[in-house]
Amino acid sequence: MSAFAYDLRSTRGYLVADNRGRVVGRVECPMYGTAPDKPDALAVRSGFFARRRRVVPAEAIDQIDGATRVIGLRVEREGLRRFL
Repeated sequence: MSAFAYDLRSTRGYLVADNRGRVVGRVECPMYGTAPDKPDALAVRSGFFARRRRVVPAEAIDQIDGATRVIGLRVEREGLRRFL
């Protein structure tokens, strides 16, 4: 399933893995940028008490599996930007 056909607003709590299968973290919330009703990226928290988060742009998402609640990325986790 394509990431653009999937509603990113309902991905809170999904597990995110990079192209090598390594866990990046869990989706904390969608991030809105250009349009107020369509998210452009996801905020991903790497640990339970982690303060740092990563920005996962919608273009970096390869597939979303709703049955297992896992999001697969096209890029490595080192290629994702970090923010507070």
